[in-house]
Amino acid sequence: MAVIESRIDPNSVAFDENRREMLALVDGFRHLEARVRDTSNQKLPMFEKRGQLTPRQRIAHLLDRGSPFLEISTLAGLNMHDDDGAENIQGGGTIAGIGYVSGIRCMITASDSGIKGGTTAPMGLRKTLRAQEIVIKNKLPYISLVESGGANLNYQSEIFVDGGRTFANMARMSAQGIPHVTVVHGSSTAGGAYHPGLSDYVIVVRKRAKIFLAGPPLLKAATGEIATDEELGGADMHTTVSGIAEHLAEDDADAIRIAREIMAALPWNERLPPLPKKAWKPPRYSPDELAGVVPVDYRKPYDVREVIARLVDDSDFIDFKALYGTHTVCGQATIEGEAVGIIGNNGPIDADGAVKAAQFIQLCDQADTPIIFLQNTTGYMVGREAERAGIVKHGSKMIQAVTNARVPKITLHIGASFGAGNYGMCGRAYDPRFIFAWPNNRIAVMGPEQAAGVLTIVTEEKLKRDGKPVDHARLDAMRAHVVARMEKESTALFATARLWDDGLIDPRDSRRVLALCLSICREADARTLKSNTFGIARM
Repeated sequence: MAVIESRIDPNSVAFDENRREMLALVDGFRHLEARVRDTSNQKLPMFEKRGQLTPRQRIAHLLDRGSPFLEISTLAGLNMHDDDGAENIQGGGTIAGIGYVSGIRCMITASDSGIKGGTTAPMGLRKTLRAQEIVIKNKLPYISLVESGGANLNYQSEIFVDGGRTFANMARMSAQGIPHVTVVHGSSTAGGAYHPGLSDYVIVVRKRAKIFLAGPPLLKAATGEIATDEELGGADMHTTVSGIAEHLAEDDADAIRIAREIMAALPWNERLPPLPKKAWKPPRYSPDELAGVVPVDYRKPYDVREVIARLVDDSDFIDFKALYGTHTVCGQATIEGEAVGIIGNNGPIDADGAVKAAQFIQLCDQADTPIIFLQNTTGYMVGREAERAGIVKHGSKMIQAVTNARVPKITLHIGASFGAGNYGMCGRAYDPRFIFAWPNNRIAVMGPEQAAGVLTIVTEEKLKRDGKPVDHARLDAMRAHVVARMEKESTALFATARLWDDGLIDPRDSRRVLALCLSICREADARTLKSNTFGIARM
């Protein structure tokens, strides 16, 4: 036993202040998520008039009752393109998450057709691509609920080329042996027609589904041929003539029922080797306290072990090289019985800490142990002593280890994520299986004050070299402008809008989210797929 003894007093003024500030941030992003739902639900009367379920109702009908649903990238595209970040918040125009359907864990995506007809926005495309990446890496069956007007043509230059990757991924999934079920609730036209065309199982809703490469107006303009929607690509035609769809549903609810039956008929879980059930104890300190353990201001220090004590089973943590490279904390623990290695930060990463982390990552890889990165670092140590200690080569060792580790990596942004510290601690570019953030996350090449200071010094020195007068008032104004801009561009909301993470989470939910992600990774690594060369071609 190596139980962490907490030094946090939940009744202290500091704890109360931390908690109030953190929960205010949580309330802030939850309010924005609610605005996404409100934007979509404005079209509820239209759905009801047409006898349809809304996109979120479709997901609710699809999921096993009472089962968890881990929604990802809820605020994709916030304040970007047509998303104004206030009244018209779109969440990328699509809904994505992991849930259970007929007892099978799946990735589910749904066109949010209450928002701009479910058309694809640039960040909505990125969200779909990320969902597909999670599917492929974690061997998850994929269910798509489609009703979309296709690409938002106002942003076609940001969508068209990379949009083709969604179809390439679908082909790869099928060839890999991952089943893909698509329900077409409405339009799936033009390039979107390839979505059902590349799916393994297709369900269409009578008098609502439309699948064609060219709709009636384009067809008439291109060839002079006149045809109705139903003649060109209606549900009846595709189930009786073209063979694009296997199943004809009477309405949305009937289509969801068929999708659930298809999943139930798959021997997906029967092919999984038995995974031993592991006994575990809850942390000795409540995960609810995580809202008060960490200061919102990343400049205020704290011991990351206080976070670990509220994440791991029985608060039991085997501290690796506790007296060496002390700003970098490494150790072994379990979360709901799953063995993990944990790497956290108590300050910048110095040479000793980088070497320590690199060794620990390799040990986890050798032992086939997933690694959790708790990111809160202002970066790698700089300065004369740091350079003489070999921070460049030792930091590189850590980055090499992170990059090449074969075990699942899960990253949680819990504070600062600046500079190459983001890289060494497994930021987005280093392909963690999952990456989530607390709402106090700050991510940038460096802190705003440091960036402004660098630019001010460089500008002043250039003016002096050129023999020009130094206008300190202008330099101060430039500094203030840079600080303000970088303060805005380093926030958790700015980052999550660009999918630098898989979504913001309430710190109090961290243990549950990590346990779910570890379970997904464990199941994926135990599963053997029956792959083929080209995927299942539609006949």
